[in-house]
Amino acid sequence: MKFSNLKYIAVAATLSMTASSCDDFLDRPTEDSYTAENYYQTDAQCLSATNYLYNSPWYDFQRGFIKVGEVLSGNYYWGSSPYLTFTVNGSDEDLVNMSYSLWGAIGHSNMVYNNLANSKASEAARLQSQGECLVWKAMGYFFLVRTFGEVPIVHDNGSNLASGEYQTSTKVWKDDVYEYIVMTLEKAIEDLEKAEETMVIAEGRIDQWSAKALLAKVYLTKAGVKGTVEQTDLDNAAKYAKAVIDHFKSLGAGFQGTGLEENYEDIFKLANRYTKEGLLVWRWTADGENWTRQNSYQSDLGINGIDDWGSTWGGWNGMSVDLQKAFGVDLENGQPDSWLNNTDSRLHATMMLPGFTYDQFWQDRQGFDYLNFIYEGRKVGDKTYKSVSDALESATGANTVKHIYGDTYDHQQGAGCSDGRMASSVPTFLIRLSDVYLIYAEAMLGASNVGPGSAPSTKSEVIDAYFAVHQRAVKSASKPSSVSWDDIWKERRLEFAMEGDRWYDYVRVSYYNPDFCIEEIKAQQRNPLWNLNDCYKNYYQNGTWDNTNVVYDNKTSVPNPVALMKLDQVSNKQYFCLPFPSEDVVFNPNLGSNVDGIHVDVRATYSY
Repeated sequence: MKFSNLKYIAVAATLSMTASSCDDFLDRPTEDSYTAENYYQTDAQCLSATNYLYNSPWYDFQRGFIKVGEVLSGNYYWGSSPYLTFTVNGSDEDLVNMSYSLWGAIGHSNMVYNNLANSKASEAARLQSQGECLVWKAMGYFFLVRTFGEVPIVHDNGSNLASGEYQTSTKVWKDDVYEYIVMTLEKAIEDLEKAEETMVIAEGRIDQWSAKALLAKVYLTKAGVKGTVEQTDLDNAAKYAKAVIDHFKSLGAGFQGTGLEENYEDIFKLANRYTKEGLLVWRWTADGENWTRQNSYQSDLGINGIDDWGSTWGGWNGMSVDLQKAFGVDLENGQPDSWLNNTDSRLHATMMLPGFTYDQFWQDRQGFDYLNFIYEGRKVGDKTYKSVSDALESATGANTVKHIYGDTYDHQQGAGCSDGRMASSVPTFLIRLSDVYLIYAEAMLGASNVGPGSAPSTKSEVIDAYFAVHQRAVKSASKPSSVSWDDIWKERRLEFAMEGDRWYDYVRVSYYNPDFCIEEIKAQQRNPLWNLNDCYKNYYQNGTWDNTNVVYDNKTSVPNPVALMKLDQVSNKQYFCLPFPSEDVVFNPNLGSNVDGIHVDVRATYSY
């Protein structure tokens, strides 16, 4: 919600959402008429009031989530995108929608939180619901500060509107914004812990472990915001991460008792959308009752023809050459065995390559075969299902697997309801349990060993946490005798590719080591490969792999990541940040890129 329309947050939040859903906890009772004064009367009403915070306010962030998180970071090729070339500006539609979505999520969370204060429901239901509001609010600010750097703090919509401050809002130092997020999550944890003493949290809802996982991630990011890595923040990151890890270990569930799914690829299958590994998740639903409740990623990322609606147009893009090489795949110079025999299960679960097949897609059409789909298709009865293009679309030769569900039958099998045009129930993971393990490993390195080129650690805590994630992906791996920051840095890239997180790893490292981030991005292979279609077609039809004519585009210039950096007034180091939407700056010049933030003692200024 943009600042110029901030006053409409109250109206939107009061209206809330009244649709039923094909997903479990997203169901809510239908009310003929209700207001904030008469709705929050029962536990069911109280808990259902927060349901829409899991999807609708975030809908317009979906495209920005991928373009910022994956295209900017060099994981994903999106042709002609300013995010690919570091030329994005304040008028970019996806950036504008992203910003408004994040402010809207914060505004809705604030409004529902305040409405719940006078609820006549049980204390446990009220505290659970208010805790959820605070976690979503914290998540909104976490995205904002990592995307735009210094941002205003809107603690309470009502008082902000009454005072007219929304017209003159001033940006706040990043460190203070992080402290505000910490304070918000501390209150959320307090409420959620107390609620869980007397009530069982429904599957898929935010709980205290969701909040603690997010707080651990916030502390790890906050640790470097002043220009050097703060040990105290690392200690807090480790403390909260360990609490989450120990909780899941106590359940005795998951891969080797870690709480992780046994098979990496299962995490992203629609039928497993409530995996316990998903600690903080956008919960989409394709019920058709409200446009903003659905996941639209398959349309943006899927190959034309994979669905039954004719609404996919993402096949022309694909996983970057740089990411492929991080997985050990070299389409220009290598052979198929480099991916067909790759021992890292995350490769198959992340990108489609020649020879890869997927049982979870096209279950009613004998499964999905990547090259068969492109060049021949599956015949079912008198109809043949195949790519609309009759040729390889991807400019890099690898399409995404994550965020894809397949056809209508696949959606019905996985979610229990039909999909729709630009609509699925595929969840979007914001924090998974494996992230908590890697946060713990990095935090336990200690301030002197956090950063590129640092000495490896022989601490058992670091090795065990890293290895829990790595061995789940590479079952044949042997436990290392030491683990370095660089090991964890690469592991994070492979583990969370296409999950909207990689750019934010660069942001947090840029706080204390911008030169490393600049040089690594400049060295990336972000451009397309030429002549792949002939190579792929010949391989499919004749079984012969001939990549003689496959050539990487070396003519397109290397982007300049410094174009999206700003000098921090405290640390005197450059850090990554994107420009505020131009119309917001026109409305409120205090938000301009040339305007620095102010220091705010958030704990003395705000309270819950």
